[in-house]
Amino acid sequence: MEEDSDSPRLSQLKAFDDTKAGVKGLVDAGVATVPPIFRHPPDPHAASASATTTIPVVDLGRPDLGLLRAAAETVGFFQIVNHGVPAELLAETLAAVRRFNEEPAEARRPYYTRDPARRVRYHSNFDLFQSPAANWRDTLFLEMPAPPEEMPPQCRAAVPEYVRQLRRLGARLLELLSEALGLHAGYLERDDGCLDGMVLACHYYPPCPEPHLTMGTTRHSDPSFLTVLLQDGVGGLQVLHGSRWVDVPPLPGALVVNVGDLLQLISNDRFKSVEHRVVALTPGAAAAVARVSVACFFRTTGAAAATRAYGPIAAVATDEEARYRSVTVAEFLAHYKDKGLDGRSALGRFSLLLSPSSGPSSNCKQTN
Repeated sequence: MEEDSDSPRLSQLKAFDDTKAGVKGLVDAGVATVPPIFRHPPDPHAASASATTTIPVVDLGRPDLGLLRAAAETVGFFQIVNHGVPAELLAETLAAVRRFNEEPAEARRPYYTRDPARRVRYHSNFDLFQSPAANWRDTLFLEMPAPPEEMPPQCRAAVPEYVRQLRRLGARLLELLSEALGLHAGYLERDDGCLDGMVLACHYYPPCPEPHLTMGTTRHSDPSFLTVLLQDGVGGLQVLHGSRWVDVPPLPGALVVNVGDLLQLISNDRFKSVEHRVVALTPGAAAAVARVSVACFFRTTGAAAATRAYGPIAAVATDEEARYRSVTVAEFLAHYKDKGLDGRSALGRFSLLLSPSSGPSSNCKQTN
C-alpha cells in the first residue's frame, strides 16, 4: 500500500515513527484511544468457540513421526516438549526482552532504526509504511550472528546461549521433517541449507485501550523455512484453520513450531505454511501485562540468500507438476517486505499453477 506524500495518514505514520518510542511510547503517554493508523477492519473469520481443533503436541523425547507429518501437512503448527532447551533459559530470554522494552524511551532510542544493514534493529512494525494498518507491537530484530556488543545490554547474557540451543534444536526438527517428507535425515539442513541463517524477532505487545479496533499482529504466514516461537503465558496467538481462528494456548516449557512459506514451496505444498495472528490484549487482569514472544526464523542469510535458488524438491514432487518457480530467499523477502502484512500470501507471486508453460521437471530440484 503506497501513501500519497501529502496524505494525512502518511504524516501520522511519520510523526509516530519519529518518536522512536514505539507503541510502548504511546502507552507510556497514556493514550486512551487507538490512533487511526492502528485501526483494522473487522476480520471475516470467526474465532473458534470450542476446542474441536487443537494444536498437536510432539514429544521430542519420543517423537511420533506420523503425528509430526500430519501436523505439518494440515494445521501447519505444533508444539514441542522435551526439546532440551532449559526452562531457566526460556524464562530468562523472555525476561531479557521484557526488560529492554520496559526501559525508558531514552534508553531504547539508540537501537531504533529501519536500516536493513544493521544486524540489531529495534522499531515498531517493519512494514509501517506499506501495510494497510499498523499493528500494536514493537520488535527487536537480531540477525544472527549479531555481535553481543551491538545488542541491548539486557539481552547480551541470555540471547546468545538461547540462539546456540535453538540451532541444535533446529537441526533436530529439520531431521524429523526431512524424514517426514521421505528424504534422508540430513537433507533439509545440509543439502538444502535451511539452517544456514537465523533471525530473532523479539516482540513486545503492550496493553491496548481498545483491543477490538486493532491487532497485535495481523494475519500472515512466515517468510522462513521453519519458525520456532517462544511465548510467555499471556496468550493471544491464533492459527487460521479452515474458516475459524484457533487459539495456540501457552503450554509451560513448550515451544511452538510452524512451517514457513519457503518450506511449503520446496515441499511442493506437502507441508502447509498457515496464516496466524496475534490479537491485541483484551480488557481485564491480563491487559495489565504486556505479551512477550521471541520468534526464531530459520532461513538463508548473507550472500547465499541472493545466489542460491530454491524450488520444489524433485523427490517430493514425484509424479506431480512443480507448483512454484525457483526463487532466492532475497527475492522472496523483498516481495514479502514490499507488500507488508496485507493479508495476502507471498507465495502467490511465485506460483506456477496458472502458468501454461510450467513443467513437472524444469523447476524441480534433484535430491542427492
